[in-house]
Amino acid sequence: MVDSPIRWGILGTGGIASTFVTDLRLTDSGVAVAVGSRGQGSADRFADEFGIASRHASYESLVADADVDVIYVAVPHPMHHDNAILALRAGKHVLVEKPFTMNAAEAREIVRVARENGLFAMEAMWTRFLPHVAVIRDWLARGVLGDVVAVTADHGQWFAEDAEFRLFAPELGGGALLDLGVYPVSFASMVLGTPSRIVALSEPAFTGVDAQTSMLFGYDSGAQAVLTCTLRAKSPTTAAIVGSDARIEVEGDFYAPTTVTLVPREGDPVRVESVQEGRGLHHQADEVARRLDAGDVESALMPLDESISIMETMDTVLTQARQNA
Repeated sequence: MVDSPIRWGILGTGGIASTFVTDLRLTDSGVAVAVGSRGQGSADRFADEFGIASRHASYESLVADADVDVIYVAVPHPMHHDNAILALRAGKHVLVEKPFTMNAAEAREIVRVARENGLFAMEAMWTRFLPHVAVIRDWLARGVLGDVVAVTADHGQWFAEDAEFRLFAPELGGGALLDLGVYPVSFASMVLGTPSRIVALSEPAFTGVDAQTSMLFGYDSGAQAVLTCTLRAKSPTTAAIVGSDARIEVEGDFYAPTTVTLVPREGDPVRVESVQEGRGLHHQADEVARRLDAGDVESALMPLDESISIMETMDTVLTQARQNA
């Protein structure tokens, strides 16, 4: 697919970093050559588990590694901004876990630094690159839905209440919206763009972060999006795109490899089953490799300006939710 595999440096050693490196083994577009942590012990444990040769006891050391082409920023949300900029200023391309940052101001700064240095940057919204989403984009591009009227999506997971767990910890960027709600918000953005009107309602968890948030977006086209996220229960995690001529139903979990069905107003449904190896994160790694091979500094499937827009939308949602609390 590319002239030579790109060399990944993994910044962070948590669960999402493990999933990414595991899935990276399913493709020949790239290889993890280095890992960085805040301590030598965790870097060594991660490197030993995944057969990574270079292990660094600091993020500064990782981004200075001459054998690394791209840094995958896989630390908690509040650390995305500083570490992405650390990597960019060291001359490294970046793939930054979602949500891209904690807020739109931080997102704008990452994009500014990347563009000033002519480096590739992308939000690691892995859903965008999955096979079933490619099917959805094709149906939308061909206009088979007619006029899009509505988008619905939910993402709810149950978590035991634990003040030290990152989803409940304010200092780790906890809350339903940033961790779970980013998927429905990004899905709606992919289909309908940036909303012109936003109404939101939220309920706090015992630590003060949002435990459950519901959103209603309005668009200049007249379409609407109804989106929900919660830390309190496992929801269906499905999505739908409803048009005047047909609708698309996305089975749960809509954000992971899954089955999609095109249901026309007249005629028989068309069902496309998911055939997938691994979790699905290797598709975004392939996209990074394709873009670098082409000399691009961003991806048309997850543009930087859209990542900023998504953060602006979530900023507004949180402000609205606080006002309506």
